[in-house]
Amino acid sequence: MIRRLAWLCCLPMLAAGCAAPEIRLDREAERLHLSRTVVKGTDYQHVVYRNLAPIQNGELHVYLDGDGSPWIRHRSIADNPTPRNPLVLRLTAQDPSASVYLGRPCYHGFGAKPPCTAELWTSRRYSKTVIETMSAALGEIRKDLHPQKTVLIGFSGGGALAMLIAERLQGISAIVTVAGNLDTDAWTARHRYSPLTGSENPAKHPPLSGQIFQLHLAGAKDANIPPDLILPAVRRQPSAKFVVMPGADHDCCWETHWPSILEMLKDRR
Repeated sequence: MIRRLAWLCCLPMLAAGCAAPEIRLDREAERLHLSRTVVKGTDYQHVVYRNLAPIQNGELHVYLDGDGSPWIRHRSIADNPTPRNPLVLRLTAQDPSASVYLGRPCYHGFGAKPPCTAELWTSRRYSKTVIETMSAALGEIRKDLHPQKTVLIGFSGGGALAMLIAERLQGISAIVTVAGNLDTDAWTARHRYSPLTGSENPAKHPPLSGQIFQLHLAGAKDANIPPDLILPAVRRQPSAKFVVMPGADHDCCWETHWPSILEMLKDRR
């Protein structure tokens, strides 16, 4: 009888653990006091989480997450690429500035809805289609919040997206990348992954305007996107700053470093 009661008590926890990743992110966002909404881009829907901080100095921080889980053990395509790790959501919540987390198309439970296809989170994850719809969604967010300046903050693959979106939109004042995938061809070659056919590679594009402040961060212990994979791409950018964070790897320990990183961003003014 005692064993049966213990099993019954565990059922809610098991159910929570088995919840879809977008549900877990929603719960984490609620715990962090982030509001949730859905914004339309081009033909795609984007989940947006926002902190409650007012816009100060006319500046909005926009967080772009990594690639999530496009593959299962690098063998089969996942049917739900939504990030399992809420790291970027937590960085958004830590930020005292007005900040939003802008989700990718076909993530957060939208993957099965047309016109989504698995290519948009595998080979075409950095394609013009993805860049255009994220730029359009960000345009809608800015219409609502009316910032004078926008800072793009991209983690991992979100770093590639930040560089590519900045080419399209006016009013981007700064870019911060965290373990950013800034040369996607070099990254796939390093890990012997399939080429990202149909995707744009920021390292093959012209440098961004020198008017855009750039801070690129690498983890000293990052085996996924190590510093030596990032540095050549950073060197192509005018006046870009490159910082290697001791003790950090791809996922750890950016939350600990985040207050000091935000100070670096503030010091540019």
